[in-house]
Amino acid sequence: MRVVSGIYKGRRFDVPHSFKARPTTDFAKENLFNILSNLIDFNNQIQALDLFAGTGSISLELVSRGCEQVVSVEKDRDHYAFICKVIKELGCQSCLPLKADVFKYINHCPQQFDLIFADPPYALPNLVSLPDLIIDNQLLKEKGLFILEHGKNYQFERHPNFIQHRNYGAVNFSFFKPSIIAKETSVG
Repeated sequence: MRVVSGIYKGRRFDVPHSFKARPTTDFAKENLFNILSNLIDFNNQIQALDLFAGTGSISLELVSRGCEQVVSVEKDRDHYAFICKVIKELGCQSCLPLKADVFKYINHCPQQFDLIFADPPYALPNLVSLPDLIIDNQLLKEKGLFILEHGKNYQFERHPNFIQHRNYGAVNFSFFKPSIIAKETSVG
């Protein structure tokens, strides 16, 4: 696992072979963050949430690029321990790893975020409910952005909060905004 850009650029971490997580490919991650760099000023006290954090790759990238706070939610004990180990190794104070069930966290989270990223298992039965759960629980700030990584078999273009879709091989990203903003935003 490699950090693509920012203060930890080029840092590599060996992910144990026993991990079940499917990390976002470097190619997809680089392209995602190229898009995000045009949409978000990472140096503007951004608070981010990384759901189904897996290896913590996205969390580390967010921290490396200057997010003020990144909450990293992962249920698997070994993956959570790996994220904690990497955060400790970096001496990073702005990433808060949580060992928790994502759906319980979403339903009880009192905080709002500028950016939420979710990379659930592609075969997760209730994957399609994530955009509604994020929006309905008001986890996004007024101009916040939710990105859902998913397989090619999912289509979100008809969702009322959908703003764009990007495809990088087997990796798909769908972007969502809160209702008022989504209707006003036209992203190509």
